Amino acid sequence: MRIKSTPSEDEVYSIMSSFDPDQFINFIIGVLNNVCSRRKRGLSQIIIDSTDINLDLNWFKRKISKEMLKDRDFKWGYSTHRGYFIGMKLSLALEYPSLKPLAFVINEANVSEYTVYPQILEELSRRKKIKAGDILYFDRGYYSYENYVIGIAKYKIVPVIFPRINCNFNKLFDMLSYPLNIFDSKRNTKKEKKLYKRLVAKFKALMENWGGLKPVRSLIEDVFKVAKKTCNMENLHRYTMRSVKNTALWLYF
Repeated sequence: MRIKSTPSEDEVYSIMSSFDPDQFINFIIGVLNNVCSRRKRGLSQIIIDSTDINLDLNWFKRKISKEMLKDRDFKWGYSTHRGYFIGMKLSLALEYPSLKPLAFVINEANVSEYTVYPQILEELSRRKKIKAGDILYFDRGYYSYENYVIGIAKYKIVPVIFPRINCNFNKLFDMLSYPLNIFDSKRNTKKEKKLYKRLVAKFKALMENWGGLKPVRSLIEDVFKVAKKTCNMENLHRYTMRSVKNTALWLYF
């Protein structure tokens, strides 16, 4: 490539910071599509999970209240392995079994995962990374009856969201009746009903054995650990949504 000198760390960061996050995402995904093998015919499996993005603010030295963070991109959050922290939350989608990154969204740290669910599905749909019948695996943090229905009725995917102990499967399955838009005069109602029945049947079969699918979903946790430990990103020295997005792209893509 006739590169005569290696760019310094500051030069690399200068190039990164000049990109708009969305432009940078499109650039990185474009490179990945050329380097990695393209999606094969047939249905895909996708793993989705969230991880905390801890910013290296010394909140032990100076007490930082929620009010002080009111107009900032980062907020107080809590994770089971880290405890309380100040930062953001990353939700990442990986193709299985290749573990190729497909999409991600970043939110404030105090956003619940079940509210992020439609965001990550919309991002995958916008990038045309999902199609009818694909299986998507989610941790129980994304759990809600409505999210199961949204996944099947709106996005036509099979949402294997690991259920909580109090999940009432009879109530859940009763909610999976045909959505009203299937009967739209502009649609092929017979074809739509056939697809919906197939999705529901596949969903029920997988949910009956959701415990056996834990090893598949746990792979994304290994990706998070490797990315953070190997790249020394346990504490991120970035303080705006724009800079965190750009850094997360380098880190996980």
